[in-house]
Amino acid sequence: MGYFIARVDDNQAEIVETFRKAGFSVFDTSGIGRGFPDLILGRNSYTWLVEIKMPEGKLNKKQIKFHQEWKGCAIAIIRSVEEAVEFSRNVP
Repeated sequence: MGYFIARVDDNQAEIVETFRKAGFSVFDTSGIGRGFPDLILGRNSYTWLVEIKMPEGKLNKKQIKFHQEWKGCAIAIIRSVEEAVEFSRNVP
């Protein structure tokens, strides 16, 4: 079995900080791999899964498969601090 080092997008730290400032609990799951999203967010008894991508980044095959097969909440794809702010304003 091969091992890999999970790649974290360069914009993830500032997006995480933006979510925390907006009152979310943030759990970094970027090290899980196998297509699982990068973050779990919680606020006001709601939970969201979030995939962080660079502005031009695309989902890889494992991420696409996970997104297609996931039967829980929708998975948000956030590419910038501005998108994180917008997301924060539009959810409970």
